Amino acid sequence: MLTPPHPLVTRAGGLLAGCDAIGRSEAGRDVLFKAEAVHRSLQRLITDRHALAPEYSETQMSPRFRSNGTSRPGSEAYARLMAGNFADWRLTVNGLVQRPLSLSLANLRSLPQRVQITRHDCVEGWSAIGKWHGPQLSTVLRLAGLRDTARYLVFHCADTLIGRPYYESIDLIDAFHPQTILAWAMNNRTLPVAHGAPLRLRVERQLGYKHAKYIMAVEAVASLDGVYGGKGGLWEDAAGYEWYGGI
Repeated sequence: MLTPPHPLVTRAGGLLAGCDAIGRSEAGRDVLFKAEAVHRSLQRLITDRHALAPEYSETQMSPRFRSNGTSRPGSEAYARLMAGNFADWRLTVNGLVQRPLSLSLANLRSLPQRVQITRHDCVEGWSAIGKWHGPQLSTVLRLAGLRDTARYLVFHCADTLIGRPYYESIDLIDAFHPQTILAWAMNNRTLPVAHGAPLRLRVERQLGYKHAKYIMAVEAVASLDGVYGGKGGLWEDAAGYEWYGGI
């Protein structure tokens, strides 16, 4: 049985359903995007972005944890990586950094690790509690050395949805949050393919669509303008989802 959804998820699902007709038009999406920018500014004023998301015990972990989004990328390149147990996979860290990185899974596993049991809230209306293991994103960013002009991190992924490359983005507040990790393990096992192997983002103060799976590259940028559709994520570009999916 799945964990009951967070109340904000239920309301968010209803809001997105109600806005769907508006979001189908370009003009409607522009209205929603401008309104979301106001919402994001207000939310930053009234909430503590540095607060920790609740954490749980192993006895509270959900017996079933659905996968969201893609269950397996369909490209030949990903199939080759998977066939080799991701030995040839590398995480690229580039953009506005002083020291571009190319990190293997072994490199990531050699860094200081964080283990956290947290609740995943999907905008579709379900939630589940799982255990995640990986280095804090902040550790990787300090290795790369962000330039002063960097304001956002863009996560480029191996999967596609609705015919578009999947990507997501977060700002530096979430990037340096202690619970924001690059997870390579889930529930005491190597991360399953359906959940984003070999690496996925866990950004615990946001809804599930922000938790990018199948990460191939992390790019530091000064602005989201010109990055794919310019609104910070596939679902933000395609369906008018809020860029800041905070809960």
